[in-house]
Amino acid sequence: MISRRHFTAGTLLAAGSLASPAFLSSPARAQVRADLDLAIIGAGAAGLVAAHRAREKKLTARIFEAQGRVGGRVHTDESLGAGFEAGAFYIHFAERNPWREIAERQKFELVDDNTLWGGFNVFRHGKPLPAEERSRRRGAFGRLSMELEREGRDADLSFAEAARRHAPELLEAAQGLTLLSLGEDPEHVSIRDYQALDSGDDFVLPAGYGHLLETHGKGLDIALNSPVSAIDLSGPGVRLTVPGGVVTARAVLLTASIGVLQAGGIRITPDWPAEIQRALSGLRMGAMTKVALRMDGDRLGLSPWTQYFDQGDGDELVNFEFWPFGRPLIVATFGGNYARSLAKAGEATAVSTIRDRLVAILGESERTRLPQGRLAGWSADPHALGSYSIALPGQMEARRVLERPVRDRLWLAGEANAGPASMTAGGAALSAQRVVDDIVRRLATGTIRRD
Repeated sequence: MISRRHFTAGTLLAAGSLASPAFLSSPARAQVRADLDLAIIGAGAAGLVAAHRAREKKLTARIFEAQGRVGGRVHTDESLGAGFEAGAFYIHFAERNPWREIAERQKFELVDDNTLWGGFNVFRHGKPLPAEERSRRRGAFGRLSMELEREGRDADLSFAEAARRHAPELLEAAQGLTLLSLGEDPEHVSIRDYQALDSGDDFVLPAGYGHLLETHGKGLDIALNSPVSAIDLSGPGVRLTVPGGVVTARAVLLTASIGVLQAGGIRITPDWPAEIQRALSGLRMGAMTKVALRMDGDRLGLSPWTQYFDQGDGDELVNFEFWPFGRPLIVATFGGNYARSLAKAGEATAVSTIRDRLVAILGESERTRLPQGRLAGWSADPHALGSYSIALPGQMEARRVLERPVRDRLWLAGEANAGPASMTAGGAALSAQRVVDDIVRRLATGTIRRD
């Protein structure tokens, strides 16, 4: 967590001042109609990068963050004494991901994901799968990959529908793929959207992806614990309702998750244009969920990054990853409705359930060495309502529609509308850079007025 002394806006709001102090003298502020050139809603991956870009372009900008921390869905949780990534883990497609450059500039160590390998085993209800069944599953995954490539050229189906067209065993493979890579049931995932995503080198940060974002937020004008409840576009500028009053801006960049927007977490006046509403309904939030368990003492003879996959009933598929970065932690990852139900039930129930699953594999004697656990349940987090956006079958164009400005004053930016980089913190950063550059162009041409 960054000390609040790094954020000037919190003090200003507490004092009742909503004008931007760093760029304009008091007489000059009296002559302009807006407090800010750009109001940024959300201090996650998109919001932080947008604020830095705005500073480079000499715009007055402030971030309004509903929570008491920065980072959004990129968060390194230290509550168990050893840190784990509660949200985003990888710097994907590092060749063009802005977070790689930021990490290198901030002297954060980067580790190639290809080096993180400790072997794996597969279980069903805590019992090792027979060799014959493991062979069948591998074959199903290989065949699924080929069939998806063929189907994706003809129609935008769901993973489940594409699998059902060929063989029942492919449905289980599709479920394993989407639940553990996207956090969603295969019925709801567009093949074409998945195939359009970027690929490349992936890196991880031993010091914490969330800590990188915290470092990147230092010195920015950020108002923490300042949720924006309403955005009014009916006048010549933008009016934002925040705790303590109203802020005016020439433009607003909204980085709230698709889940929050769908739930009406921020009131928009006038309402969203019809095309934006249709695009929002074409996406849903996945439920990639984690439970970290602390296990001190003997390491069970397992190398760091060893993975145990345990298949329960239906979508109750859990991946246990042992000793990340050599730490005394086992991080369980799961998704879909199983994850949603556990997150809704709360941390105590989720931790107990996942601990029981692990004990069924390791043996009852190990239970006492698993006293602590932590839930990262994004689907139940009111500030996220899901992990990241999933395009429904036939709806991959929704992401492109959400790149369009609303009334030339409001832009959406984040992992949901980053084209082939969507669903990643890197995509959120690229989306934010694009939006700020567009706003700068419009200010220069008078599309957005400065006075």
